[in-house]
Amino acid sequence: MRYTTMPREVFAENRRNLLKMLPEDSFAVLNSSDLPWRCADGSLRFIQNSDLFYLTGVDQEDTMLILCPGESDPNLRELLFVRETSDQIRIWEGQKLSREEATERSGVVNVLWNDRFDEKIRYFARKYRRIFLNHNEHARACSPMGMTPDDRFRARLQDLYPEHRYERLAPDLHRLRQVKSEGELPPLRR
Repeated sequence: MRYTTMPREVFAENRRNLLKMLPEDSFAVLNSSDLPWRCADGSLRFIQNSDLFYLTGVDQEDTMLILCPGESDPNLRELLFVRETSDQIRIWEGQKLSREEATERSGVVNVLWNDRFDEKIRYFARKYRRIFLNHNEHARACSPMGMTPDDRFRARLQDLYPEHRYERLAPDLHRLRQVKSEGELPPLRR
């Protein structure tokens, strides 16, 4: 792991703070960064979407987070999706988190494999008309690979659900990330 380990409570507190800022009649979706491919059989160093890392502590590609403050089922207020792993993936691509390890790292109790993501998006889109989507809004932000996972997801979602109201998650995350919690300070000092 490239990062100093932080307790999962730090990430859980970050999610709780964001959930308090979101309207009850909405849900939010965050996507991991792309794995930057160098050639057909090699990739460059992966750099996680910092907002997703801030909320989960998960540092691997093909990871998504759904947050829904108004969901009546407490098990569906926080859903983390990770890529299903295997021994073959570990050999060829390196160690990936199991669902249990993702729970241990992030504190998200409900961790699912990615193949369940579309099903859950349909569930939330039927119940909630407001969708908060993340996007790097920094003036210098651009992806050398063209569209980011957030861009691709936004385009796909707007095609599927054109009548929904789409809102920016970045302003809320920027406000939260400006103030560091006690658990975030030791790694920053280091």
